[in-house]
Amino acid sequence: MLAAGNDGLNHLAYLYEDEPDYLACLSDFAQAGLRNAEPVFVAVPSHRRASLRERLGAESPLLRYGAMTETGRNPARLIPELYAFVEEHPGQRVRYVGESIWPGRSDAELCEATRHEALLNLAFATAAVSIMCPYDVRSLAAQVVGRVQRTHPAIMRAGRTQPATSYAGQGVVPAECDDPLPAPPADAQTLGYQTSLREVRDLVASHGTALGMTADRITNLMIAAGEITANTLRHTSAGGTFWIWQTGEEIICQVQDQGWITDPLAGRQRHSPEGSGHGLWVVNQVCDLVEIRTSQAAGTIIRLHMRRQGS
Repeated sequence: MLAAGNDGLNHLAYLYEDEPDYLACLSDFAQAGLRNAEPVFVAVPSHRRASLRERLGAESPLLRYGAMTETGRNPARLIPELYAFVEEHPGQRVRYVGESIWPGRSDAELCEATRHEALLNLAFATAAVSIMCPYDVRSLAAQVVGRVQRTHPAIMRAGRTQPATSYAGQGVVPAECDDPLPAPPADAQTLGYQTSLREVRDLVASHGTALGMTADRITNLMIAAGEITANTLRHTSAGGTFWIWQTGEEIICQVQDQGWITDPLAGRQRHSPEGSGHGLWVVNQVCDLVEIRTSQAAGTIIRLHMRRQGS
């Protein structure tokens, strides 16, 4: 748990329309923090990072640049990254620029990035953090931009900041991001498991080899699939079902069981290896994307994505 700080969380969506405005606004936000000796973490897509670095300068004890395109490929990795930065600066307010939603992301990635934006309000509710989240209104779909009204308490556009008209509250995710996942394709391989996980790992290894994945990525996907299926055996008594298929660019694994995940931040907070939630943390660290649908009535579906090639 993060210690409470002065004034708590400020979480702002910034809607921008051109690059000069983008660079000026984010530079002003970061420089205001640096003038107040507030540590600043800038995490934007790689094509934007170089331009901001030209304005703000090289990394220093008060300024850090993140690799959003790589780390943020799976948005569930972003809250732990910010947790670590906050904990490095106890007793200080910190500033964070986090552009987790950018043009070109898949629909699944956009949903998980929107979930991340909503969960920021829960994860840092009492922390002394000022967060600015840029959105490219020229290039993003209107429905994607529209979600900011539900995931951010305040919105900035054209130099004016106003309260969001339909902010949903701490950790409340837009309902469409919890819509049922599309069914696996008809040619997906299916495997039931109740005791042994060896067949699951062997199936993952054979698909990874067939797709031409590197050995380390195959190993990571085997670890992730093993962790999720092992959770079934640890926390349920009825076993589970495992699907695996390829799209040409990635392997997708899906696990379904009768368990129920009650913590919306599960997998985003690191626990000791002996504690619960460790498996989902590992899965988020090694997979390119993780989608979860869970309820007491329907159980849990976890879908793992691993691209053929890394960043």
